[in-house]
Amino acid sequence: MLIGEVARRSGVSARMLRHYESLGLVRPSGRTGTGYREYSGEDIRRIFHIESLRTLGLSLREIGRALGDPGFQPSALVADLIRQTRERIAVETELLTRLCRIDAAEPAGWEEVLHTVSFLQALGSKNADARQRAALAPVDSVPAPVDALVEAVLSETEPNVAGALRWALARSGGGGTALLAEGLDSPVAAVRQRAVQALAEMPDGEASARLRDALAHPDAVVRGYAALALGTRGLADTVPTLIDMIVEGRNDTDAADALSVLAGDIATAERIAMGVVGRLGHEDTGAPARVRLTQALADIPGPTASRALVELSRDDDRAVALTAAYLRQLREGR
Repeated sequence: MLIGEVARRSGVSARMLRHYESLGLVRPSGRTGTGYREYSGEDIRRIFHIESLRTLGLSLREIGRALGDPGFQPSALVADLIRQTRERIAVETELLTRLCRIDAAEPAGWEEVLHTVSFLQALGSKNADARQRAALAPVDSVPAPVDALVEAVLSETEPNVAGALRWALARSGGGGTALLAEGLDSPVAAVRQRAVQALAEMPDGEASARLRDALAHPDAVVRGYAALALGTRGLADTVPTLIDMIVEGRNDTDAADALSVLAGDIATAERIAMGVVGRLGHEDTGAPARVRLTQALADIPGPTASRALVELSRDDDRAVALTAAYLRQLREGR
């Protein structure tokens, strides 16, 4: 079969077939009387083999090795191709994400494009100071890509930078809440904590709704941060979680402060006092937890809290009794 017919049937151009021949990948088995290349059936099969290996991403040199060595083991080469392909996909995915973020910013000109690129580079810097400066940069006419901010918030490990990023996200003017809510379902505990902390600082009503849902989250840390945020906003449904936090000694001072805010409502104050008294009398509540619960009654007004302090001042646990007696004196002196 002559080269033109081979090119037509195989889809490989005559120029490429000559290139293969120059590299020694395939050689026509014969020549016609007039000197034209003539390919056998075996030559054509080899051409198809070459094309098949090219679809896997092999270079022509690697193809030559594979076809020229009968003892060649493909496993190492295929594994290397898999690694290279994954690296290439990661690079292309990162580029696609960056382009989409620039597009979402709707830049009006190249100056705004370059501003967004500079911001994204600073946000992804390995230098914590650079990341913090990016988060604290003045807001101008070019909005910061919200999804980039959320990604940074969920991955930041430096406390100061994390605080700056949460602040930047809260002032971004919208969006981000749904993405942060997705972070609550992360398999990584630290990511879940960052997500709920950021939600607690978001000013919109949707964030409050997400935090209310988080009160039933299986992660106690997530429940705790949600309860602290909502408790200071006056949501009485947080009372059981806040009391749990005091018992467990987890952010117990903040939890007690949130309860004191809620206690501004008389009915809620009684509910808090009854909840604290109930936990004080529970047989599983240890001595340190009973002291913390007693201290939590300090800023809870109403008759239930007052009666509880009277009884606790005679408690068998001296630490509880002394704490209750001291709190009684403070209440009577007001």
